[in-house]
Amino acid sequence: MDPLSDVLSLLKPRTYMSGAFDAGGKVAVQFPRHDGIKCYALVSGQCWLKVDGVPEPVRLQNGDCFLLPRGRAFRLASDLDLELVDYRIVISAPTRGGIRRYNGGGDCFFVRGHFTFTGSHAGILLKMLPPIVHIRKESDRAALRWSLNLMMQEVRDPQPGGFLVAQHLAHMILVKALRLYLEEGARGGVGWLFALADKQISAAIGAIHDDPAHRWTLHELAKRAGMSRSTFALRFKEKVGESPIEYLRDGGCCSRGIDW
Repeated sequence: MDPLSDVLSLLKPRTYMSGAFDAGGKVAVQFPRHDGIKCYALVSGQCWLKVDGVPEPVRLQNGDCFLLPRGRAFRLASDLDLELVDYRIVISAPTRGGIRRYNGGGDCFFVRGHFTFTGSHAGILLKMLPPIVHIRKESDRAALRWSLNLMMQEVRDPQPGGFLVAQHLAHMILVKALRLYLEEGARGGVGWLFALADKQISAAIGAIHDDPAHRWTLHELAKRAGMSRSTFALRFKEKVGESPIEYLRDGGCCSRGIDW
């Protein structure tokens, strides 16, 4: 199993909500704090995203995807100056073809998934992510389009087993969005999560996850990475933000039995 899959399996993600909503007219919806990660894709329309604690709002365009991994309260609004509507009014709106419509719909169409984690290491992943992971490059959005189109079909035209299909598609969107975030972070991000995008460092992390009971030495992991001990230690510090021994002492790795 590759390291990212290993980490996600340790977290034991589950979807307890997936679906779509279609808003019409001028509206500003306030959502409360949440556990886990929320994942949204704006299939059509434009609106603003404002997350508590983030100074600048984000302008969302048709096709944008975003994750909210820190659980902060947020709002989705056609105009940030509008009076806020409580999210419970929106989620209680009538459902038609698996889609909740507010104000008649037609202006902003979202598909969404909400993941909570039953594993004990959720904080390790979530603290490495920013309050908003925004996927907006056309090439990146195209990579998600297949899953999003299928998910939209499932909620618009429910079929037997459709809820399970939508759950699996939401998981695919989550993993793909994390991959894209890692690829972007490989151009300057620091942290163990970004280190997974470095093939050599990832090879060492993968070795640890493949055999966590083994008492790994710095020499062995450097060899797995195809590097000298000194070069490996320097690259590890550069990518992860701390030395290997500091990383382990701080509990940054989910594995045990590692001897540096």
